[in-house]
Amino acid sequence: MYFNGVYHLFYQYNPWGAVWGNIVWAHSVSKDMVNWEPLDPALFPSEPYDINGCWSGSATLLPGNKPVILYTGIDPQIKQVQNYAIPKNISDPYLREWIKPKNNPLVVPENGENASAFRDPTTAWWGEDGHWRMVVGGKRRKRGMAHLYRSRDFKHWVKAQHPLHSAASTGMWECPDFYPVSKSGKNGLDTSELGQNIKHVLKVSLDITRYEYYTLGTYFPQKDRYIPDNTSVDGWAGLRYDYGNFYASKTFYDPAKARRILWGWANESDTRDDDIEKGWAGIQLIPRTVWLDSSGKQLLQWPIEEIETLREKKVEISNVKLGKGDFTEIKGITAAQADVEVIFSFSTLTKAEKFDLSWDNAQNLCAQKGSQVQGGIGPFGLLTLASEKLEEFTPVFFRIFRAQKKNVVLLCSDASRSSLSAGLYKPSFAGFVDVDISDNKISLRSLIDHSVVESFGAGGKTCITSRVYPSLAVSNNAHLYVFNNGSETVTVQNLSAWSMKRPQIMN
Repeated sequence: MYFNGVYHLFYQYNPWGAVWGNIVWAHSVSKDMVNWEPLDPALFPSEPYDINGCWSGSATLLPGNKPVILYTGIDPQIKQVQNYAIPKNISDPYLREWIKPKNNPLVVPENGENASAFRDPTTAWWGEDGHWRMVVGGKRRKRGMAHLYRSRDFKHWVKAQHPLHSAASTGMWECPDFYPVSKSGKNGLDTSELGQNIKHVLKVSLDITRYEYYTLGTYFPQKDRYIPDNTSVDGWAGLRYDYGNFYASKTFYDPAKARRILWGWANESDTRDDDIEKGWAGIQLIPRTVWLDSSGKQLLQWPIEEIETLREKKVEISNVKLGKGDFTEIKGITAAQADVEVIFSFSTLTKAEKFDLSWDNAQNLCAQKGSQVQGGIGPFGLLTLASEKLEEFTPVFFRIFRAQKKNVVLLCSDASRSSLSAGLYKPSFAGFVDVDISDNKISLRSLIDHSVVESFGAGGKTCITSRVYPSLAVSNNAHLYVFNNGSETVTVQNLSAWSMKRPQIMN
């Protein structure tokens, strides 16, 4: 949340190890979301209603600029209940200490409710009828649920007769998020905003797949129902913020710059022993500004502008032609910690491979085709975190196919060759890009940071985060290349790359 000139990041944390358990709310503060100061945890398990863990939740700013935390606590019976906390000293600019009022818990699972699948309250929103509303994630048998609760005073909450939304066969809906977006422009909206020029987003983290999905649709305040557009698929065939290591995300409204910020967590997928050896279990990714695409059919995402304050040592190349099998090194920057923006172009689309309608799974298609299997237009893109002799590399690349009505664009971030270390999770992540390439060009931006590569295709239409652990391509031994393995010549129309300084972490 943003409060009195300070950004607050609360996150799930185990103070005693790089494995899941003993969950507290860690707390860090920043003036720019780039340079951070870690504080003592805001919430520790301390009361019967949260003695077995202070799990995920949200922050809401009440009238009079009063912040409130809503969170899930795990009680002695391992039931999931919803609680709240308020600042001990509202005049402390960093809100270091939080207290748990005596009337907790606020919400407990009803009889017949699945008490082990009832968690992660959202930021609340204010209705014109004088009620606050919040959503709690859950499931009823295999049906994912966004349980809706109402309150006049933020202390006494009543469950609505119907969920805000639900979907069959999707399983537990973790970390739900519900917020408005403007139909015109990039400006963000306060969570309580209503009106004609607005769509709503419902995002859920699906426990079954460990990926996140969102729909765009219409919120009907009088009925307290959300209905996705017919162009938005509910469930795991639907849209995703990110097609890689990205889970349990949360947005908040930033009134300082009138924008909505999306923040995701890059989860680990290796063994417990591997995580202990690494020394951490997941990291927060770069905050992203999120807004509605002009088509109204999807969201766009872009790294917050403040991240550009870390740029230094700019390198540029332009009009470099890459024939089949060509690759060119981008020298003069720290390839292990870099920001790269590039526009690729091609003279014709006639060599695009025919798209097979059975290729409905982008991730499988990326694994099947890869960056080294020659195509017509592509694969072309970046080889990130590459070792000198290319024993290790993480390619981020496009392939373009020919379909009946329009071309199909695939964006891949392939970790399968990212490390010589055996046994690590090294998937081929991919997503299709809904972009018009009739101008024969496409853009890519990648943020490279030692063990993570965040990529934004076509101005943020498709985003992929890869978690990688190279053993050779580390620090000064990492290299960056542009490449093309397609038969159609690809031109690096313009590429700008920067070394990235370390942010300040004030201990």
